Amino acid sequence: MELKGTAAIVTGGASGLGAATARALAAAGAKVAVLDVNAEAARSVASEIGGLGLECDVTGDEAARAAIASAREAHGAARVLVNCAGIGPPGRAVSRRGPLPLDDFRKIIEINLIGTFNCARLAAADMLEQDSVNDDGERGVIVNTSSVAAYDGQIGQPAYAASKGGIASLTLPLAREFASRGVRVMTIAPGLFATPLMFSLPEEAQKALGESVPFPSRLGDADEYASMVLYICENRMLNGEVVRLDGALRMAPR
Repeated sequence: MELKGTAAIVTGGASGLGAATARALAAAGAKVAVLDVNAEAARSVASEIGGLGLECDVTGDEAARAAIASAREAHGAARVLVNCAGIGPPGRAVSRRGPLPLDDFRKIIEINLIGTFNCARLAAADMLEQDSVNDDGERGVIVNTSSVAAYDGQIGQPAYAASKGGIASLTLPLAREFASRGVRVMTIAPGLFATPLMFSLPEEAQKALGESVPFPSRLGDADEYASMVLYICENRMLNGEVVRLDGALRMAPR
């Protein structure tokens, strides 16, 4: 996929992995719409990169439709969608306070898994109707964000791991469904990355977590995630797969 002049959408684009991805896509010449529930932060990132910042609750049908329609009106139909919107608060299934409130579990599933599918289905509907852009008949690329927790979920991560496992499992069926019309679907499963969620931990904890990564023994940088997104966009043979981006990390039970 040629990125120069191509319309792209990044959900969760106001911070962390999403913001780095929005910047990288813009630097490659894409016209980027930054979608985030934090409208002010989305507009800030968009202003920095010459893009469009839009408020969007990815769990809402009408909210996502409206944001994608606004992006389409400004930049044309998106050829690239990168789903980075997500949350990851911990919570044991049963703690000293009793069973995990069901609404806590539901919220993580709704934002991470349902939000990803919601935006993927809406963006794909636009992509499938466009003309192909190269001799392979390619029309678009969707990149979703899972996590190593999909495979190595720790104690206290039942909701997060389930949501990210669902995203991983979406990859192949969506890729197969859209293949005949030239839309690729890939998923990245990051390990331990320096994001706002990580920055909420004490500095000593961040250092210890980084040292637990085999190589390189540090936290991943958001720009490294963004560079993987760009590579996926550019390499047409990447389709229907989940790529672990984790420095060979395998998470311990706790």
